[in-house]
Amino acid sequence: MSSGATNPAERSGRDRANRDDQGDSWRPSALIEVLRRRATLLSAVREFFAQRQVTEVETPVLCESGAVEAHLDPVPVEVDLGRGCSDFYLVTSPELGMKRLLAAGSGPIYQITRAFRVGERGRLHNPEFSMLEWYRPGFNLNDLMNEVESLVREVFRTAGRDLGAAPFERLSYREAFERHLGIDPLVASVERFQSVAVERDLDVPTSLRGATNRDAWLNFLLAVAVEGKLGGERPTLLHHYPASQAALARVNSDDPRVAERFELYVDGVELSNGYHELGDAEEQRRRFEESNEERVAQGRERLPLSERFFSALRSGLPDCAGVAVGLDRLFLVAIGGDSIDDVMTFPIERA
Repeated sequence: MSSGATNPAERSGRDRANRDDQGDSWRPSALIEVLRRRATLLSAVREFFAQRQVTEVETPVLCESGAVEAHLDPVPVEVDLGRGCSDFYLVTSPELGMKRLLAAGSGPIYQITRAFRVGERGRLHNPEFSMLEWYRPGFNLNDLMNEVESLVREVFRTAGRDLGAAPFERLSYREAFERHLGIDPLVASVERFQSVAVERDLDVPTSLRGATNRDAWLNFLLAVAVEGKLGGERPTLLHHYPASQAALARVNSDDPRVAERFELYVDGVELSNGYHELGDAEEQRRRFEESNEERVAQGRERLPLSERFFSALRSGLPDCAGVAVGLDRLFLVAIGGDSIDDVMTFPIERA
């Protein structure tokens, strides 16, 4: 999958460093040539959905509340509505607004939007980023994985990269841990996770040492010992995550230990997160409240719940599957480069 050829995005990384040395931080971090290629890829994404009669929509990025997840922090904003300031948030995802549209009878929809997350900055992260999200009534998890594969192939083809004829690898979360760490993540104890970290000489963060939270250990092991090995020979669709790690997904009817969730990896980079969507309002409320309790235990802010969203679920969310794709990462991997800065105009340091 990886290419050793020099490309515009890689040159952009070198040029960016040179410009920073010269105090030219007013310039975009990506080359203009790369930004033109990005525009072409965006057009290809829109054409992909137009051909499938999926409607493009817009929902607010400034909301009173959004999805409550234990490890994602939205950007808080005070807004003066003429009767004093009210608390709002820049959304981490357009998911709740889009599901309200689905409940109102929108049919299949997609959105290209900006999303915001506190504290996320690095080679593959920026606090503000571009997200593609879409929902397909009547689709199950396999249907959506098929469509994700079709979209990614089209983006790579437009970018001039050949993904080959072989279908994307489909690997369960359990199979990935058994293959790369020799453990069953659904039954192994926290003590076993700790011993694997010692055996592999992994650099365990201080916050995790002595911790008994299974998901915290699984997230750590996935990030440092599994993810980098996924999607190298061909893209990998990692599916059926532990049920405790899919706050908005249905639990699998055949095995309640796992949820109907998948992620796509290309060259070790996670590009998307998809669910067979949960439609039970009371179960969704329970999960959000549980996430809030976990946030409090971590010293994070308790987030408000969206009553409008719960009302939409009670009115009837169609059986559907949905997925979010990080467009900056997708374009980076398709074009080639070192950092998402190579395919963005102005990352946070230049905003």
